[in-house]
Amino acid sequence: MLPPAGTPGTDLPVRAVLGELGDALRSAGAAVLVAPPGTGKTTLVPLALADLVPGRIVVAEPRRVAARAAARRMAALLGEAVGGTVGYSVRGDTRVSPGTRVEVVTTGVLVQRLQRDPELPGTGAVVLDEVHERHLDTDLALAFGADVRAALRPDLLLLATSATAQAGRVAAALGDAPVVAATSALHDVEVMWCPPATPVTPPHGLRVDPRLLDHVAAVVRRALAETTGDVLVFLPGAGEIEGVARRLGALGGVAVLPLHGRLTAVRQDAVLSAAPGRRVVLATAVAESSLTVPGVRVVVDAGLARVPRTDLARGLGSLVTVRASQSAATQRAGRAGREAPGRVYRCWSEAEQARLPAHPEPEVATADLTAFALQLACWGTPGGAGLALLDAPPAAALEVAGTTLRGLGAVDATGRVTARGRALTAVGAHPRLARALLDAAPRLGARRAAEVVAVLSDDSLAGSRDDLGAVWRALRNGTDRAATARWRTETRRLERSLPSGLPATDPMPDDLAAGLVTGLAFPERLARQRRPGGTTYLMAGGTAAELAPGTPLAGQPWLAVAVADRDPGRRDARVRLAAVVDEPTAREAGAVTEAEEVAWIDGDVRARRVERLGAVVLAARTLSRPDPERVAAAVRDGIRREGLDLLRWTPAATALRARLAACRSGLGEPWPDVGDEALLASLDLAGARGRADLRRLDLVAALRRLLPWELAGRLDEAAPELVGVPSGSRVRIDYDDPEGPVLPVRVQEVFGWAAAPRVAGRPLRLHLLSPAGRTVAITSDLGSFWRTGYPGVRADLRGRYPRHPWPEDPANAEPTRRASQRRTS
Repeated sequence: MLPPAGTPGTDLPVRAVLGELGDALRSAGAAVLVAPPGTGKTTLVPLALADLVPGRIVVAEPRRVAARAAARRMAALLGEAVGGTVGYSVRGDTRVSPGTRVEVVTTGVLVQRLQRDPELPGTGAVVLDEVHERHLDTDLALAFGADVRAALRPDLLLLATSATAQAGRVAAALGDAPVVAATSALHDVEVMWCPPATPVTPPHGLRVDPRLLDHVAAVVRRALAETTGDVLVFLPGAGEIEGVARRLGALGGVAVLPLHGRLTAVRQDAVLSAAPGRRVVLATAVAESSLTVPGVRVVVDAGLARVPRTDLARGLGSLVTVRASQSAATQRAGRAGREAPGRVYRCWSEAEQARLPAHPEPEVATADLTAFALQLACWGTPGGAGLALLDAPPAAALEVAGTTLRGLGAVDATGRVTARGRALTAVGAHPRLARALLDAAPRLGARRAAEVVAVLSDDSLAGSRDDLGAVWRALRNGTDRAATARWRTETRRLERSLPSGLPATDPMPDDLAAGLVTGLAFPERLARQRRPGGTTYLMAGGTAAELAPGTPLAGQPWLAVAVADRDPGRRDARVRLAAVVDEPTAREAGAVTEAEEVAWIDGDVRARRVERLGAVVLAARTLSRPDPERVAAAVRDGIRREGLDLLRWTPAATALRARLAACRSGLGEPWPDVGDEALLASLDLAGARGRADLRRLDLVAALRRLLPWELAGRLDEAAPELVGVPSGSRVRIDYDDPEGPVLPVRVQEVFGWAAAPRVAGRPLRLHLLSPAGRTVAITSDLGSFWRTGYPGVRADLRGRYPRHPWPEDPANAEPTRRASQRRTS
């Protein structure tokens, strides 16, 4: 089947290793082929395999556009139309025949086939192309394929191809399969470093600084002026492609063409075909390795990529813009040297290049794993145990996915798939959307339910609109022909997955129907307006979500939020797409619960019977006789939240607590611990039903009840409130100092005192005061102070206070509380 050498388009580098690759597959049954983009691995290898083994050769590509392009290219090499010897099957579009030997599919289609029949009857070899991109379906297809070879089909040939050199882990997953490398035929590519003249804001969320798009457009114009051939521009998404296209405007005979997954197949195919005249192709990462755009001599790389991220705590998933990796930048640059020497203009500096990540993160590390976990459960390996996954799924993300699947009834408590789970998988959509389709169709009819789910499965259909009902109506009316064509194709596919003859049983208005389907898919995002006229909503999952200014959704009491994201540093999520619902529809779509709640809410104990939709309180009525134990727990929770200042600390209670703390610190057990946590656990709060009762609590009595009986009579001895000093005064001890009990006293009142008494197990710390009451010395060793510290104090103060005694021998002097009539020497 492989055209003979010399056939135009077939003399590519991979041809030189086809013999070695065939030997490796015959001997090991599996192999890894490492070949850079443009070497022929996607087109020549499957045709060669068709000569090697009987049966169909199934080639799995990560994207639909790549699958169609690969099939078209192979068919052209054979001089045939697609659908004959070479065909393809992607979601919603199939062109194969009984005579098809090579079938190109998406990895998602391959995973579904493996789930339906793991033996893949009639298939002689499976080629997993571009495994380095590490999409979730690619990882699953690789692990399932290895499992099938080991357990069911040892005759099935399995080949993984990669454009990067990280092949060791893939080879290990295939049972230490041999690795075959094809050298690149790339021509020299000159690198031009073109950072913006002024700094631009790094990407966050979906936002890309418009100044960077201005710069990319300027670099494209420069490239057109300095080079020949077509220009391939890498941008993160369709929005940025449209933005740069607007900035470029008319280029005087140079065609500006977009290339991304949202385009119709006809428009995608047109870009991937040779055409007269010079072109600027604005593409997403789809053109990195899976596709070859003919005529390209120049690459302009914005240096950005769009990847999935999941906020596990809030249940929000979205695409975010990040810096492209070094390996992605290398692959992008290689597109300029595919057919002749070329040039790449990188919109960043050479210094920044060294700081880029070496490789992109695999999707399994960052994406929502709900569908991934369900596929594993359907395979009989919950969590992936025993499978040759390239990376273990993160435990936290897998647990969140498991919780979601249990809520959908897709898996049981042990993680095993249920009949419901298999039905959801058969729909070929995300489990949430499959649930919405299956549950809404009997109510709305198959067509209406499928139409809404088709919108939810591709939120790009909404464009800049955030009202799902309005988007649905616009698609019906065909306002955007390309979007409507995509939507109708997916609607038909989803409708075919449902039982036939499902009549609509409810003439529900379109807005409410859209809200019902959305709520069934995302019940935790059913949201009620926080205050009338406001733009902030509380979602059932507990996260607040805010509408954009000027939205037609403003003022609606209830919404079912389909798409929401949250920028780093923001507390609230932003609503990107939502449908209007009313409370009865929200109740129908969500899980309403009713329970008695006794909790500390808004500064006091609230005991009530509450009807809830998740975090949204639908109705509440006060309980007349709440459970006393639950009330006590709520009271303690209130103190824990607001602190012990919630209690009424009189001066006497504060002083008693300080004395007890000093005893605990100096004497240890069995003196009670009166720290915050210990008090919270030990205080007798019996009878306290709320904030007012706590303010009436007698803390002095409560603290004394903490003393063991054998210590109750010793407190005044161990930690007296007052202590007598040589002058005859009784001075109050300060127990608040963290270093121990303190006695503030005038120097003259402790003359003749050889040593301070011990209080709470430690020497009393004396703060010795001047006649004016200012501290002149601090000591716990009075004898040492009389000998070494006092002479300096005496010399400093006796001139300022001549009417007060300053004896040379204070240890044997007469103490006094009063000033003398005459100065003593």
